[in-house]
Amino acid sequence: MRAPGAGSAAVASLVLLWLLGLPWIWSTAVALGVYVGGGGWRFLRIVCKTARRDLFGLFVLMRVRLELRWHQRARHTIPQIFQEVVRRQPEHLALVDAGSGMCWTFAQLDAYSNAVANLFCQLGYTPGDVVAIFLEGRPEFVGLWLGLAKAGMEAVLLNVNLRREPLVFCLGVSGAKALVFGRELAAVVAEVSGQLGKSLVKFCSGDLGPEGVLPDTQLLDPLLKEASTAPLAQPPGKGMDDRLLYIYTSGTTGLPKAAIVVHSRYYRIAAFVHHSYSMQAADVLYDCLPLYHSAGNIIGVGQCLIYGLTVVLRKKFSASRFWDDCDKYNCTVVQYIGEICRYLLKQPVSEAEGRHRVRLAVGNGLRPAIWEEFTERFGVRQVGEFYGATECNCSIANMDGKVGSCGFNSRILPNVYPIRLVKVNEDTMELLRDAQGLCIPCQAGEPGLLVGQINQQDPLRRFDGYISESATSRKITHSVFRKGDSAYLSGVQTLGAGCRDGRLPSYLPLSSLSGDVLVMDELGYMYFRDRSGDTFRWRGENVSTTEVEGVLSRLLGQTDVAVYGVAVPGVEGKAGMAAIADPHGQLSPNALYQELQKVLAPYARPIFLRLLPQVDTTGTFKIQKTRLQHEGFDPRQTSDRLFFLDLKQGHYLPLDQGVYTRICSGAFSL
Repeated sequence: MRAPGAGSAAVASLVLLWLLGLPWIWSTAVALGVYVGGGGWRFLRIVCKTARRDLFGLFVLMRVRLELRWHQRARHTIPQIFQEVVRRQPEHLALVDAGSGMCWTFAQLDAYSNAVANLFCQLGYTPGDVVAIFLEGRPEFVGLWLGLAKAGMEAVLLNVNLRREPLVFCLGVSGAKALVFGRELAAVVAEVSGQLGKSLVKFCSGDLGPEGVLPDTQLLDPLLKEASTAPLAQPPGKGMDDRLLYIYTSGTTGLPKAAIVVHSRYYRIAAFVHHSYSMQAADVLYDCLPLYHSAGNIIGVGQCLIYGLTVVLRKKFSASRFWDDCDKYNCTVVQYIGEICRYLLKQPVSEAEGRHRVRLAVGNGLRPAIWEEFTERFGVRQVGEFYGATECNCSIANMDGKVGSCGFNSRILPNVYPIRLVKVNEDTMELLRDAQGLCIPCQAGEPGLLVGQINQQDPLRRFDGYISESATSRKITHSVFRKGDSAYLSGVQTLGAGCRDGRLPSYLPLSSLSGDVLVMDELGYMYFRDRSGDTFRWRGENVSTTEVEGVLSRLLGQTDVAVYGVAVPGVEGKAGMAAIADPHGQLSPNALYQELQKVLAPYARPIFLRLLPQVDTTGTFKIQKTRLQHEGFDPRQTSDRLFFLDLKQGHYLPLDQGVYTRICSGAFSL
């Protein structure tokens, strides 16, 4: 950042001139001239441009640290912090379900969660027991995990898109003793009921449909009506460093991993966002993101539980209803992922988009190309883009609206928040080290991996990892900042991390490393370059190529399959494409699609198919994707049979030049 000798030369000049008897004013002026002439002007420029940003960031950091320290010393937990909010404003709206119009006050949410706590204690569950929650986003979802936390139990939040083997896998590795599922997912649970084991107790939440309830399932709602809504007589002796819940990562490689969320981590994530963007108790937040992910459940719902904001929930994002909801409920803050902003921009102009009161949009993945168009069209004054993961200790945030940036690290005081962007081999994501064995910091403009120094005694720097110890160890590296230290590796994933013993299911193929590559500019702003390795992002989810390859290969009798992401003009992220060995030309794409709908989440189903005589492999039988990715879905690049998934019609179309042109022009909805 500075010329190496500029500072030393300036100090030496100052001392020498003083010894020679020159007045202090003249000595200082000459020393400043030496400093600036030696390259120090670059540092002064950075100070002038970033001091305000860095001071605000320091203020946020210190405020969150002080709040956490106070709660730790007082042995508070998230339920206890929520209890204080209830005491202050019992009749204030806590949660609103935009779908049904149902409104819950803080007193009602408190009563419901108390009933959950009392019921599960009466049923014999004890602090530390794990209960899985598998239902769509609505106020009951929040009340369930909050009530379990009041009783010292730990909720594991399941992705509602999980089906069959992935669902059984996630339930199995969590060690859950009970499963609470929504009526809307009863058929999904029925499919795997025989594989879940008789020891898993199942509860169904919601009104019964004509199909009735599963034979081995208890109805939750009648039980809750009979349970006491008073606080537990003897609350569990938990603290901020104890486990609160588990959130499965998106499964960037292989199957999802259950990240451990302790009370202090939940508080830290919600508090950083709250203070970074100056939220107030009077704000109303619109949350249409899944509650089984940290964005929806911590960043969104956390504002309600910790700071008393009203949060409006919608179980599924709707572009046509988005601004109508915001206008109806007087929302001032909205959450997004990059695709949401693009979908909103594709909507025709409406009256509601000009009537709303939204001042802040918080999220990640907003493309620089549409950033300003989004803010100008919808009149959103501030975009709060951030980068991080549920389990990481090195999250960053864009606090001053720098277009395209996902956050920053101070160039003036880099050690205040000990994170670094370090050099990696982008093909293998292997850390590059110097002669002393330490990681090599990136200079401005150099791509690298974000790492955060681990200190388990500091709630801002601790890393709690995953249920799987082997998964946790894979995310830690040593001798990064100095010899013998430990640091968290952001974005780097390895397969097999979801299992308690580190072993993989037999149907899942092996994989290499993958990761997020960031670039930092001269002022310390960081920019998301792309996800590298065996993963891509589509519809706001991280799609694991290895998981999709494993499913396809199994369905096709262990046929060679290569899955990768391809860019589609004008579309956020990368669409999935599967190259399948079909030497005899017998594969039916639409018959395959019927099977894929049963076993893969919608975002994981390949948009493009390429049927070819054989899939290229290396000498060690690793599938080669480089050529396939380069050729993409352009029919001019290959004579292989290509197909495109028409989402509106629900089947694959032969992909010829005409269809290719229509895709590139945006004629199809993706």
